[in-house]
Amino acid sequence: KPPYFPGLDDQAGPVLLEEPSHLADGTLGTQPLSSPSRSSPHSQGSEGGERFSRKVFVGGLPPDIDEDEITVSFRRFGPLVVDWPHKAGKQIDENSVQSLIDACITDEDKLYLCVSSPTIKDKPVQIRPWRLSDADFVLDASMPLDPRKTVFVGGVPRPLKAVELAMIMDRLYGGVCYAGIDTDPELKYPKGAGRVAFSNQQSYIAAISARFVQLQHGDIDKRVEVKPYVLDDQMCDECQGQRCGGKFAPFFCANVTCLQYYCEHCWATIHSRPGREFHKPLVKEGADRPRAVPFRWC
Repeated sequence: KPPYFPGLDDQAGPVLLEEPSHLADGTLGTQPLSSPSRSSPHSQGSEGGERFSRKVFVGGLPPDIDEDEITVSFRRFGPLVVDWPHKAGKQIDENSVQSLIDACITDEDKLYLCVSSPTIKDKPVQIRPWRLSDADFVLDASMPLDPRKTVFVGGVPRPLKAVELAMIMDRLYGGVCYAGIDTDPELKYPKGAGRVAFSNQQSYIAAISARFVQLQHGDIDKRVEVKPYVLDDQMCDECQGQRCGGKFAPFFCANVTCLQYYCEHCWATIHSRPGREFHKPLVKEGADRPRAVPFRWC
């Protein structure tokens, strides 16, 4: 499914420029939230200068264009794969992306390339490369990054940069010290989600209490979900592992009266109390954990 970009009409889809490549090492990947870095690894640069994701979004394609015609339009920049619909890709060369960018026309800080179809000749389509340096942003380097004051933001529009996400959330709730855009490990392309770390509990609680937030920046105007970022390496805050054999706590309670991690035993004990029986447990997405939890849905 192609990424969604507000304001782009006609057809759109990602193009992957491919060639046997020597990608940057793992230091360019998104930092794990359990130990966010003090400065963005993407900002350190490389011998080749500014680095881009090998996946490029192309917006505003002619409605009657097909995959072969897209390939013809872009193959002069290097071997490529048209991910439209998604197909398994091969190794992709970032130098091809730079060649594509160099061939584009710039208009108001946006990149365009002319593409032809059977009925439309030289239609300008928008090219959206993703700079790896835009995946992380430290707003306040003087504050320690606390993963337990971090929120997950789902449905982030893929053009949105980490600095823009940080500024929006700081304007709404204050206290933002870090923002990151989740990228896939192979192509370093945005996955449509992000994380924001706060420096104080008040801002963190305000953000998770809102549950949804309107991200407005330039052409972007989208309502996204905000929820606590759940960690998978936390001990139970009640028993510190004594009642669960020292295992990590599988459940997190996002209710502002709790905001704690619990083992199964402590969850059942704490949430049998009046007023807490309707709290809902959060678990790390994709975690292999039991789902039979004693609680009541509202």
